Amino acid sequence: MKTGNGQPVLLTQWTTWAPLVAVIALVAAWGRELPGVAVAVLALCLFAAVLAAVHHAEVVAHRVGEPFGSIVLAVAVTIIEVGLIVMLMIGGGDKASTYARDTVFAAVMITCNGIVGISLLVATLRTRIAVFNAEGSGGAVAIGCTLATLTLIVPTFTTGKTGPEFTGGQLAFAAVASLLLYGLFIGVQTVRHRDYFLPVRPDGSPCGPDEHAEPPTVPQTWGSLALLLVALVGVVGNAKLISPSIERGVESAGLPSAAVGVVIALMVLLPETLAAVRAARNDRTQTSLNLAYGSAMASIGLTIPVIALASIWLSGPLILGEGPTNTVLLALTAVVSALTVVPGRATLLQGGVHLVIFAAFVFLSFSP
Repeated sequence: MKTGNGQPVLLTQWTTWAPLVAVIALVAAWGRELPGVAVAVLALCLFAAVLAAVHHAEVVAHRVGEPFGSIVLAVAVTIIEVGLIVMLMIGGGDKASTYARDTVFAAVMITCNGIVGISLLVATLRTRIAVFNAEGSGGAVAIGCTLATLTLIVPTFTTGKTGPEFTGGQLAFAAVASLLLYGLFIGVQTVRHRDYFLPVRPDGSPCGPDEHAEPPTVPQTWGSLALLLVALVGVVGNAKLISPSIERGVESAGLPSAAVGVVIALMVLLPETLAAVRAARNDRTQTSLNLAYGSAMASIGLTIPVIALASIWLSGPLILGEGPTNTVLLALTAVVSALTVVPGRATLLQGGVHLVIFAAFVFLSFSP
């Protein structure tokens, strides 16, 4: 059954029902001890919701165009991810003091190395050279590096408090600076220099809109936006429910607790990863980079202000400063990212380098 413009009716698609089923499963399983079968069902619901989220994000992106489509997915995932962090910190526990730091750092490494690396790999295997806007991507890397350094590295070296913590005033400054920088970037990306963030052809000219399908109608776009949010709730919520099983598996294998955060972050960021890979396959590398760097900036620019506000009533310390190993990995990521985006063109080599850095992060998380 189709609409007048040849597009399927939303209610008949599996992408409509998958997010709803994922949320129903989430509500049914919340606050209960889950047997192995229930964990497996939740995992299936999670991955179905991920695929549905990618579909609905692409529908919205097709309607509003770039770079707005990338922003919708990045911000939606980050808002729900922030809610998950705050909820887990309120729950307390030994890991509550470092949960925000570990989640944000994992998100930065996954997006800036994992998503960027696999996107460049897919794009260059298809066209040999991936082309994108150096101006837009370079600005995104500059803001991302500034945010990551200010919030994750500087606390290690401040002396106002013992340990890698900010004082109240320092945390407030970092929160306001993060929010302002992210807001400045969104303004530049969507208004003043929007053309810097549009996909380009090999000759440097901007790509036109997707001509293979008609844009969705306004009701379809709003429906997909609503279902995107529902799907993301299902993704993050089910990831939280199955995280105790992951944690038990990690502990039984004798692995460090940081590995749990990496696994959960990988699951939560699956929608951006799949959307970025699809864009790369369609020769729209700039869209892939918008998703990757936009998610990294949103993870910091939205998480830190919310965590700073929540710390007013949360008990216990808030440890944000990273140790030597992650500091080195972040510095390496910054240098390599700058060298990747400055030319505006990338080959298989750059994709491979980013993937090796990502592999090093994952390996060292499991074997510090």
